[in-house]
Amino acid sequence: MKVVIVGGGEVGFYFAEWLSSERKEVVIIDKDENALRHITDHLDVQTIHGSGSNPRILEDAGVGKADIILAVTDSDEVNLIACIFANLLAPSIQKVALIRNDDYEAYREKLTRDLLDISLVINPEAEVVNSILRIISVPEVEQIHDFADGRIRLVGMRLPANSTLNGIMLMQLPEKIEKNRMVVAAVVRDDRLIIPRGKDTLQAGDSVYFACQKNDLPIILKLFGSSGNAVKNIMIVGGGKIGYRLAQQLDNKNYNVKLIEMDTERCHEVAGMLHHTMVLNGYATDQAFMEQENAGSMDMVVAVTWDEEVNILASLLAKRLGAKKTVARVNKFAYIPLVHAIGIDHIVSPRQCAIDSIMPSMRRGKVMSTVFIKGKEAEVLEALALANSEMVGSPLKDINLPKEALVLCVARGDEVLIPSGDTIMQPQDRLIILSTRKNLPRVEQLLESKRRFF
Repeated sequence: MKVVIVGGGEVGFYFAEWLSSERKEVVIIDKDENALRHITDHLDVQTIHGSGSNPRILEDAGVGKADIILAVTDSDEVNLIACIFANLLAPSIQKVALIRNDDYEAYREKLTRDLLDISLVINPEAEVVNSILRIISVPEVEQIHDFADGRIRLVGMRLPANSTLNGIMLMQLPEKIEKNRMVVAAVVRDDRLIIPRGKDTLQAGDSVYFACQKNDLPIILKLFGSSGNAVKNIMIVGGGKIGYRLAQQLDNKNYNVKLIEMDTERCHEVAGMLHHTMVLNGYATDQAFMEQENAGSMDMVVAVTWDEEVNILASLLAKRLGAKKTVARVNKFAYIPLVHAIGIDHIVSPRQCAIDSIMPSMRRGKVMSTVFIKGKEAEVLEALALANSEMVGSPLKDINLPKEALVLCVARGDEVLIPSGDTIMQPQDRLIILSTRKNLPRVEQLLESKRRFF
């Protein structure tokens, strides 16, 4: 596989690092010589100095022989123009573009089908808002992701000492909950990833990752010791694209929402577009102001300004004043583990959301979405079972899946199954599969179509 990456920032660097580790041919284009120097100092990939919107540069990068072009610069226009010329130079190439401007959203279908045939258009800010809305729906979990159009949820949650699941073996789960209600996918214990089997025991302090139907989640959370308290009072820090879009999503729903914006002009602009949200002009890092606005009584404080230091400080201050849960927008990957360690409940990152959205395009087979567990150590994929793949037509116990790979759930029409060894996959089933990173190539091989010779 050959991949041309337009943009050598954190997203471009991440994919270059990942692809080169899997021995893929990678070419990165960027105008910033310092960014390219950083890449060549750390990665064994080809770099080209110039703009990805220049057709000659794209030709020099070998776009005509590439399988995929990732246009992931900070400029929507450069990303679009790169895809335009890629379409002219290599019509069959798969094209992925980051597009952040909301004004382009109305033309998404034209971009992906009629005009440029872009394979995937991603708006990272919109993906961040979707992540926050999932967190709001289940605030007590560490991680939550949707599969199969929202019918299946993958949840990561710390197991408290008072949980009825503490100390039981996985094979005993049916005694605690009806059969086929949930499947434990992975456990993180003492910073070590475990792909558990029936005789493995859940222990207090474990981060347990499980898959279940969305409707069954409230029952399962009670077993974990969840109080089930819903989020009602929300404070949003930052009235930019993400903050405004989030407030807009919550504006007509059953929430009490305050939005804090430090820029007076933007404050008036946002207030004129929202109907039920209280919009306040002030600084979320000012303790007196936050006390005055009752930040300590909030069920959740969501800090999503463009300045991640402000987000971190505002979240810590709100937590200190008594806010139950905090969410902070953090862009720099290096900050993310540090922020978790200092007590902020949830981290959202536009760059990480962009990576999560792009990753399915990089997988073989018909992969529709992916989620990482514990950094990059394991991955959960939602994939379509292709009629002539090895996953279809045989009992699951007879399919040569790697030991550290599990089929967690199967969505078949309107039905959701937790498969057994005797389950036979059917064409067009949606498979939710967990695999450790080292076993992903074999999983991809199983998901790919087999060539038929007549």
